[in-house]
Amino acid sequence: MTEHVFEPMRRAMVASQLRTTGVNDPRVVEAMGEVPREDFVPPERLALAYADAMVPLVPGRALNPPMALGRLLTEARLRGHERALVIGAATGYAAAVLARLVGAVVALEEDEDLFAFARKALGGSGVELVRGPLARGFAKGAPYDFILIDGAVEQVPPAIVAQATEGGTIALALLDRGVSRLALGRVVAGEYGATIFADAETAPLLGFEKPRGFSF
Repeated sequence: MTEHVFEPMRRAMVASQLRTTGVNDPRVVEAMGEVPREDFVPPERLALAYADAMVPLVPGRALNPPMALGRLLTEARLRGHERALVIGAATGYAAAVLARLVGAVVALEEDEDLFAFARKALGGSGVELVRGPLARGFAKGAPYDFILIDGAVEQVPPAIVAQATEGGTIALALLDRGVSRLALGRVVAGEYGATIFADAETAPLLGFEKPRGFSF
């Protein structure tokens, strides 16, 4: 497939998946309309690059649907100066889009194969790609004005909350009984509370589960 094939697919994604679902921040729409999503999809999955669905990557991981990313970035109301952290960089697509919207981006990935893919795909983007456990965040680069957890989690670990600036924003999908819901919240006095604003299919991230109580 060539750019001539993907260009109309990208325009169709913007028109049918973003503009019709509340992705109305012109900067977000422009960024997602410019970043070649096909560069962040494995060759065997290219036909799904602009599908309104998750794209399988490695076992247990997937590239989330465009709408989910678009809604999270729209609701974040980014100004352009922020220092941002992407947790669960996967192949680097979300980080590449975010790099067009903020001042600096650190992207964290723990899977070796995904990290290698992202390092190649993000070449020249200005994104700082780092490797480590997702649930620990990347304290070395903190504090962050904006943290994007690019996947569905049951909770935000205190270690990640502590890496946000006072008043900083954390965007994510909260997983509740198998259903993922897009949410956004701010860190105030070291505490984080999220407000859910939409349901959206997103891939779960391991390591963010709530402790399970004892039961017979």
